[in-house]
Amino acid sequence: MLGNLDLSFVSWDILSKFVLSGFIFSIQLTIVATLGGIFFGTLLALLRLSGRPWLVIPATFYVNGMRSIPLVMVILWFFLMVPLIIGRPVGAEASAVITFIAFEAAYFSEIMRAGIQSIPRGQVYAGQALGMTYGQNMRLVVLPQAFRNMLPVLLTQTIILFQDTSLVYAIGAYDLLKGLVTAGKIYGRPEEAYLLAAIIYFTLCFGLSWLVRRLQARIAIIR
Repeated sequence: MLGNLDLSFVSWDILSKFVLSGFIFSIQLTIVATLGGIFFGTLLALLRLSGRPWLVIPATFYVNGMRSIPLVMVILWFFLMVPLIIGRPVGAEASAVITFIAFEAAYFSEIMRAGIQSIPRGQVYAGQALGMTYGQNMRLVVLPQAFRNMLPVLLTQTIILFQDTSLVYAIGAYDLLKGLVTAGKIYGRPEEAYLLAAIIYFTLCFGLSWLVRRLQARIAIIR
């Protein structure tokens, strides 16, 4: 069966016409979802650590709820249900961005919560002794160290997020996988298209994982 593969299918013409725009969208979605997820995830982490039940309970419910649902279901629910609620369709790309940020915020929240809790309490007390408010203490003392401590984990979650971008294929968004599948259908080479997709995802994710391990080793040395 492998002998039937036509490797000449892989060409710059195919990549530029069908794959490049999808790859760019996958990268853009990864970056936007990472930044949005970290921002809202940090807010959720602070709410869960606030010690106030009226903040802790809804934040905990949101995080645990999102982490209990497959991402593809969240994507489909938003894409299919929201238009029924607001009375107008939501584009596939917009749906992908919103759902990825909302979903990843729950995972980044747990990462940031662990990072905040890893900071020795003595540093927090020292900030309070200097007259810092809770917000100043978090912004100037705790969060910078938490980000640094959790950087390898944050980057690892970003790599997982990039892999998950292939799920937007379910709602027709034109991502990397969609571009390759489209090319495979047009040229009658679906096997080669899926094989190329696997190679691209593996190469990028393996390379990024190697860089994260190097970064983690350097941070450990600095400590």
